[in-house]
Amino acid sequence: MPKVSEEHLESRREEILAGARRAFARHGYEGATVARLEEEIGLSRGAIFNYFPDKWALFFELAARDQHELTTLLMEQGIDATIRHLAEERPDWMAVYFDILRLLRRDPARRKEFEQRGGEGREERIDAWLKRLIESGTVRPDLKAEDLALFVNVVANGVALARSLDLPIDADALLRLVHAGIDPDDK
Repeated sequence: MPKVSEEHLESRREEILAGARRAFARHGYEGATVARLEEEIGLSRGAIFNYFPDKWALFFELAARDQHELTTLLMEQGIDATIRHLAEERPDWMAVYFDILRLLRRDPARRKEFEQRGGEGREERIDAWLKRLIESGTVRPDLKAEDLALFVNVVANGVALARSLDLPIDADALLRLVHAGIDPDDK
């Protein structure tokens, strides 16, 4: 049996993930049956599940990548870039996250796994970044890192919810409100 290159394996994995993202966006998590995944991806269930053990693993990988992308964007380019990114996200894909939240509410073990999708040390990195923002005077000095984290999460999740409903978002107006709440008085 010929050996398959690492490049081929990675390319096939990416192909599967791209098709799974389309299937989840089009049909929701529960509606993305194995048959629909096969159809969207263009591979048999054997080929798909040779790379991922189950449908949850497919979704989890996509969510982990999204989480990594958003965390990186937030820490490297700030809240403005993150909110703008979310405001332009596809409504059908954002809706899948709300589909998943209903499932996670009833499954504590899976919820814990999902909450850790950003990788080891993610919370600590974000906390350190928030503290640097406060200490550098980028945001109001009276804010606590945990309060700022909650605020950013609530705003980001609100934008995600609005996008899932295909509501228009005026990112500039929203960001003016955000900055009115967190910027120091001298800005």
